[in-house]
Amino acid sequence: MMARARLAAALIPATAILSCLRTESWDPCVQVVPNISYQCMELNLYKIPDNIPISTKMLDLSFNYLRHLGSHNFSSFPELQVLDLSRCEIKIIEDDTFQGLNHLSTLILTGNPIQSLAWGAFSGLSSLQKLVAVETNLVSLNDFPIGHLKTLKELNVAHNFIHSFKLPEYFSNLPNLEHLDLSNNKIQNIYYEDVKVLHQMPLLNLSLDLSLNPLDFIEPGTFKEIKLNGLTLRSNFNSSHVMKTCIQGLAGLKTNRLVLGEFKNERKLQRFDRSFLEGLCNLTIEQFRIAYLDKFSGDDTDLFNCLANVSVISLLSISLGSLQALLKDFRWQHLEIINCDFDKFPALKLSSLKKFVFTDNKDISTFTEFQLPSLQYLDLKRNHLSFKGCCSHTDFGTTNLKHLDLSFNDVITLGSNFMGLEQLEHLDFQHSTLKQINAFSAFLSLRNLRYLDISYTNIRIVFHGIFTGLVSLQTLKMAGNSFQNNLLPDIFTELTNLTVLDLSKCQLEQVAQTAFHSLSSLQVLNMSHNKLLSLDTFLYEPLHSLRILDCSFNRIMASKEQELQNLPRSLTWLNLTQNAFACVCEHQSFLQWVKDQRQLLVGAEQMMCAEPLDMEDMPVLSFRNATCQLSKTIISVSVVTVLLVSVVGILVYKFYFHLMLLAGCKKYGRGESTYDAFVIYSSQDEDWVRNELVKNLEEGVPPFQLCLHYRDFIPGVAIAANIIQEGFHKSRKVIVVVSQHFIQSRWCIFEYEIAQTWQFLSSRAGIIFIVLQKLEKSLLRQQVELYRLLSRNTYLEWEDSVLGRHVFWRRLRKALLAGKPQSPEGTADAETNPQEATTST
Repeated sequence: MMARARLAAALIPATAILSCLRTESWDPCVQVVPNISYQCMELNLYKIPDNIPISTKMLDLSFNYLRHLGSHNFSSFPELQVLDLSRCEIKIIEDDTFQGLNHLSTLILTGNPIQSLAWGAFSGLSSLQKLVAVETNLVSLNDFPIGHLKTLKELNVAHNFIHSFKLPEYFSNLPNLEHLDLSNNKIQNIYYEDVKVLHQMPLLNLSLDLSLNPLDFIEPGTFKEIKLNGLTLRSNFNSSHVMKTCIQGLAGLKTNRLVLGEFKNERKLQRFDRSFLEGLCNLTIEQFRIAYLDKFSGDDTDLFNCLANVSVISLLSISLGSLQALLKDFRWQHLEIINCDFDKFPALKLSSLKKFVFTDNKDISTFTEFQLPSLQYLDLKRNHLSFKGCCSHTDFGTTNLKHLDLSFNDVITLGSNFMGLEQLEHLDFQHSTLKQINAFSAFLSLRNLRYLDISYTNIRIVFHGIFTGLVSLQTLKMAGNSFQNNLLPDIFTELTNLTVLDLSKCQLEQVAQTAFHSLSSLQVLNMSHNKLLSLDTFLYEPLHSLRILDCSFNRIMASKEQELQNLPRSLTWLNLTQNAFACVCEHQSFLQWVKDQRQLLVGAEQMMCAEPLDMEDMPVLSFRNATCQLSKTIISVSVVTVLLVSVVGILVYKFYFHLMLLAGCKKYGRGESTYDAFVIYSSQDEDWVRNELVKNLEEGVPPFQLCLHYRDFIPGVAIAANIIQEGFHKSRKVIVVVSQHFIQSRWCIFEYEIAQTWQFLSSRAGIIFIVLQKLEKSLLRQQVELYRLLSRNTYLEWEDSVLGRHVFWRRLRKALLAGKPQSPEGTADAETNPQEATTST
């Protein structure tokens, strides 16, 4: 009895503690979308968790230990659409393992050392469209029991031990198969009997990838009369002779797209024998791409004769020397040459070519005229080319050109006014050096031009008729240039259809009163990063359609009271941040206007005073009109009082926010959060926040609701109160976007300090650090506490690459999902949009 009493005494407090834990803490899987999508990866699971709901449509069980899959293993999930079993150490899959999964469309078995695969393993998968069996020890397609999967569209069996290319007879039962990936296997020879089934399926729209197989021989006639949508052979051949022999073995093949060559990091051919192209004469090809082949032997005479009837040609990272011998009667319509090595610019003469892309190429400095009479689209960016006497129809041998991109090149000297190029609609010179643009009306004949970019072209605009003739222009970008006397003159007279104008970073100090009189259709105007001293609203009065006006990063002090009424009524977005505002009584009306127009002013909270000294770096919104009513006598008598009050005010201000946080934690601590995360960042990083963070989290699956100051803060409420009440109290977590701009911003550091207090008071591990760029340690050490936190804690680091983005968003979503309560709305959304849920996994 005593023993039982002691046991009961021990169990009572333990039971009490367990009763306080949330039920979600017992669930090892991450609930991505309630009742729809679950992520159970890397949990050391030996079986499927019992508490996953029957309504689940997406299930990720990758990186576990599900070594043996028995019959009806997944019958508890009849609604399942996507199942990921990657790298689960699966060795045995029994009959009817996936029986009952009538809605499953994607099955991933990558990286499993399968030893026993029953003939009925895939029975019941009546809707399967994608099967991935990469690295599964597969040695033959004959042993792969998929002949009954009539809905299958994509089969990926790359990185296996398949030695024979023989396609089993059951392929005739796969009429919907569109993509077969056999890359990186052990296939050496291909015989006629191997593809016999393809001869029996003339309507099959199949794309075949055989890259990275050590091909030695293709029997002649094997592919005769076979039609493929695509065939890829990259890094397959150990010698030019083998490559030539195998290409000859493709004789009679009809394919929409043929890709040959090697991979950047998988080079096998020491020297490329151009004679292999002769074998292409016996193929029917619509699109041809060749990549990463260099050291061509011989000259370019007759090099591409066998490809004369191809519509699309793509050359990527190859060494050709020149392309002078191409014949006029070639039927190419689209030619793409990227990152290739040439001795000189190719003087092409192709009568049918409509689109020519020639970018990022090496060792070419001078442009050479060519004859392309049908050309409509020409892209020559990033080649370091120089042009003399640009541009007219004689340069390109065409009068049909509509798109011309000469950006990121060297010196371009304008010597004609685009005679013969009157059909141009898009013209881009950005980051090239333009010369003689002030000598005459260079664009006079371009009456159909809709887009013109001359940004950062090192021009100083003097000639007032520079844009004469551009009557159809809709977008004009001229950032990073300069004007005579730093004055914007009346040069837009004929641009009556202009809707977008970028004049940023032009060192402008003044604007002529009539500069914008003709721009009644203008909707977006960027005047940022200039040297304007005042907000002269009379300038913008004629802009009846203006919606967005950016005057940030200037030297604006204020605007006169009578001028403030002249802003266009259509204006919905005005940026005046990063200016030198004078918060003095002389500009009282302007300061009051700022307070009244907070809905119009983007980032009004970030508008700071530059003078007087006692208000330097203080928010413009903190200016109080009442101070302007005090007399000089009262001010003199009250100096000492004001000083004392200021000290007290500073102390109160310093601890006021912490008290608000403490009160808020008591008030909101037990309630549900409105937002998933409050985002702290510098205005300099707002583009990244809008285009990357907001887009990927709020538009992804599941969607996360972010609290953003420019969108979610309540107008009329003090910024600090908004930060605490709307930001911290209503958010589960805090995302801190750390950059050099962040460290240098007093407001960012203020928000970060409040975030620390919030975390301490709310007892949450809720701060997620994202480092946008590598930070200088000397700069980071100025913020000692932040430096210590980043040194001791795990943070996310942004990397702008395909793999880096994938890892970044995966880790960030996982961090945000931690502790996220179930949401009925999320369930409804996921059920109405299953395809989007499938894509996100």
